[in-house]
Amino acid sequence: MTSAVQADIEPPAAASVGGFVLRTLAWLPAAFVVWYFAAPLLLWPSVLVLRAIGHTAFADVVRAVEQAAATVTFVTSLRSAGAAQSGVITVDVNLLLYAFGMPLFAALTLAARERAWKRHLAVGYAVLVPLVAASAFADFLKNIAITAGPVVASQAGFVAWQREAIAFAYQFGTLILPAVAPAVLWVATHGRFLAALREGRARRPG
Repeated sequence: MTSAVQADIEPPAAASVGGFVLRTLAWLPAAFVVWYFAAPLLLWPSVLVLRAIGHTAFADVVRAVEQAAATVTFVTSLRSAGAAQSGVITVDVNLLLYAFGMPLFAALTLAARERAWKRHLAVGYAVLVPLVAASAFADFLKNIAITAGPVVASQAGFVAWQREAIAFAYQFGTLILPAVAPAVLWVATHGRFLAALREGRARRPG
């Protein structure tokens, strides 16, 4: 193992794939518990991003974005068919559905035992915050452009191709981004650790 790799990794467990897997499994429950109970605070920056998007790009549709624990409520200017003059459509989105990559990334980072783990956690959190917001906003758009029906979609001004794009964004933001983004981010920030794992396996006899 080169000295450059050893500089940021605590030997010898860092070179063991089995040890890394066991440490990851040990960290996962604690990471998810902290994430679940600290969600209102951890997801508050994502709510700020959602408010910025709503008040700039969709100011004619989004009146307010409110947070209650891990749920964000979009208050719109849209009305359903036959609604009273004062009745407006609100959409609730559970941010936990799109933020589970945070504890996953944290568990993987802590299991790697790199000396720069604090920096990695900060970078991962900073990257995942806007991605959570993007997935949540795609969920909101899906609700007003597709789920709520053509009457509401027409009020929002969405045409057919825009509804198709929103449907794709929702599928991507729901099925792919929350699970893939933390894994890709972890690989990008732990190149030395992965090199140590490969070298450790290469030196094993047989």
